[in-house]
Amino acid sequence: MDSFFPSGGYAFSSGLEAAVQGGAVRTGEALSLYAKDFFMQGLGRREAVAVARAWSAVARGKGQGAKEADWELEAMNLCRETRMASRQMGRQVIRIVAGQNPSSILQDYLAEVETGRTPGHVAVSLGLTLGACGWEKEEAVAAYLYQHAVGLVSASLKLFPIGQREAQRLLDEWTPMLSTLSGAAGEQMEMTAWTPVQDIHAMRHKRLTMRLFRS
Repeated sequence: MDSFFPSGGYAFSSGLEAAVQGGAVRTGEALSLYAKDFFMQGLGRREAVAVARAWSAVARGKGQGAKEADWELEAMNLCRETRMASRQMGRQVIRIVAGQNPSSILQDYLAEVETGRTPGHVAVSLGLTLGACGWEKEEAVAAYLYQHAVGLVSASLKLFPIGQREAQRLLDEWTPMLSTLSGAAGEQMEMTAWTPVQDIHAMRHKRLTMRLFRS
């Protein structure tokens, strides 16, 4: 979960770059509104549930549930850049982890990803990984959401003058929300999402004249 883990997450902004260039996010307050909506209506109800379902697959010793969540994520992510970013990070995570962890579920999932029989989204890869490493389900979901929150804040530091103290304040402000979402995601099986604003910005990203990030 360390930001230095070579998943490639530093290269993606989840559409934030397009939102900044379009004028929708220019301040810490605007970033907070953007992020809270993104978590409460998107990641916390879709990817967070996928993490929990992948974790449960490890607990049951059956990987089919993880693959089902993987394909649902593939279908529900409307933006191609978002799908590709998630798949690239997820593939990198499972390759590294499966090389160090002999868990049969991780090995089987890696084989499915490498042969194209499952997309390999990062939420599923992390859910499987943390489950195999003995994390509790709610902790695994919380770790995924917090990692994404750190990614948004890190991207914002490069995109507009927010400052590190303000960035830390925002992470602290978001922590109760992330905790609540983590608990709720662990109790549900169905993934839902409604983030039209963030999806539109993500789709606009590839048409930007200048870009720092890949999404």
